[in-house]
Order: sequence, then structure tokens, then C-alpha cells
Amino acid sequence: MHSEHDKRLHEFMLCLDEKRYYDAHEALEALWFPRRFEDDVQAHLLKGFINASVSFELIKLGREEASKRAWKNYLKYRQLLYKVPSIHANAYHTISRHLDMLYNLKQV
Repeated sequence: MHSEHDKRLHEFMLCLDEKRYYDAHEALEALWFPRRFEDDVQAHLLKGFINASVSFELIKLGREEASKRAWKNYLKYRQLLYKVPSIHANAYHTISRHLDMLYNLKQV
């Protein structure tokens, strides 16, 4: 059986594929929000993924400059991929590659 964390990561990816970026944000918000005050690598990485989905939503809304700022926040946290001590590390790497592909192809 999958954990709540696994389910939320899967939901995040599904929402990205369906271009439901606000819903993707919400999927990870449920994991990040209770931990938002922690100085924790995993919490920061989740915040980065949330920023990436916000960036995509802003592109949809035609707000390019705001989107670029949100993407820069994602990039700041993305480097934590190599420091996250988590059983979910492989999923995080998959998510990051998917986010980068979507952004580079501008298929948002």
C-alpha cells in the first residue's frame, strides 16, 4: 500500500500532465504546509516543486515575469535533490526531470 506522501507525489505528476497546475500545487501543499517552518531539506524541496507548479499556472495566466520569479525559486531549491535523505528521493528526481522537460519545451 502506498503512503499518503506517495499518493500526493503521484497526484502532483498527474495534475502536471493534465495541465492542472493549481491542483498540482494543492497536492503538495498538503505535505509541505504542516512542515513549512521546519529547516528541513525535504520540506524545502517540496516548496520548490510547488513554486514550479505556480510558475506554470502563471504562464497559463499570461504573467511571464511573475512566472520567471517563481521558476527561479524552484531552481534555488532544486539543488537540494542531491542532499535529500528520503525514501522518496527517486520520485523527487523523476518529478524534477519532468518539471524541467515541461519548462524547456514550454508545454505548460
